[in-house]
Amino acid sequence: MAQEEAARRALARAAAAAFLALALAHGAAAAPPAGPAWASLTADQQQILAPLKGEWDQLEPERRKSWIGVAKRYPKMTPKGQERVKRRMQAWAKLTPEQRREARAKYRNLGKLPPEQQQDLRERWAEYQSLSPHEKRVLDAPPAGAGERKRRVKARKAAPAGSAPP
Repeated sequence: MAQEEAARRALARAAAAAFLALALAHGAAAAPPAGPAWASLTADQQQILAPLKGEWDQLEPERRKSWIGVAKRYPKMTPKGQERVKRRMQAWAKLTPEQRREARAKYRNLGKLPPEQQQDLRERWAEYQSLSPHEKRVLDAPPAGAGERKRRVKARKAAPAGSAPP
């Protein structure tokens, strides 16, 4: 009997500890990240960072500080540079969190490449940048039939084993 009672108490303590850990984890996950709130930004910063307004509260503090740094440099940029920043910010705001993680990882990995590969990439990027908008669209477009191939692959994966592909 004493052993059963000790086992029940131990189980109750373990359950309480698990519940407490879950509650603390949930509270930590639900807490908004620290950093400047959107309302605390200047009117100029809010205007420059407007594409990010909807997601500002979900950004990590480091990301907020980084964007504020962009907003501080923005007035000193050329009009062409300002337009480029706006386009990139709008494109970034449209990315999903997973796409952003992938982009950050790719950027980090670029810095790890040997210098000659980095130089090759810079040259290829400069070449791409010198193309006309039409040439860029042609290169950026998926190959003809790519959508159909993706649909077939998805259908094959979803089909039960032994069934005929569509």
